[in-house]
Amino acid sequence: GAGVGKTVLIMELINNIALKHGGVSVFAGVGERTREGNDLWLEMQESGVVDPHDFNKSKVALVYGQMTEPPGARLRVGLTGLTVAEFFRDQERQDVLLFIDNIFRFTQAGSEVSALLGRMPSAVGYQPNLATEMGELQERITSTKNGSITSVQAIY
Repeated sequence: GAGVGKTVLIMELINNIALKHGGVSVFAGVGERTREGNDLWLEMQESGVVDPHDFNKSKVALVYGQMTEPPGARLRVGLTGLTVAEFFRDQERQDVLLFIDNIFRFTQAGSEVSALLGRMPSAVGYQPNLATEMGELQERITSTKNGSITSVQAIY
């Protein structure tokens, strides 16, 4: 839930992976508050994980779909973050730590898009294609001969 320290924990993990292990992280902020995204960006600069003058030296990629954006944009953020992680894994041959904050808002955005498209919701109100949408995301989080993606996903 809100205020339990998820963002602090995520920042600490990104810092440790980058500075102690030389690893790469991707943060996908699905429906984030603008302030939280800005705070994370500034913290990453202060810690040296992001170099705003030379992104090639940066050890984290940040992707945001803020809560004020349309549901289609928020829905795509999780998939966009995963695509960035796949680039680091497949092209740069890196092991990647992918953070999705949060996966519930990914589901919620999918439900909103489904309603806008006029789809009939399930008995509990979720979109009829929830399993497909979630499967398309989760099944791409995998290891290959080039590297791996490990995901940490906050739930509400």
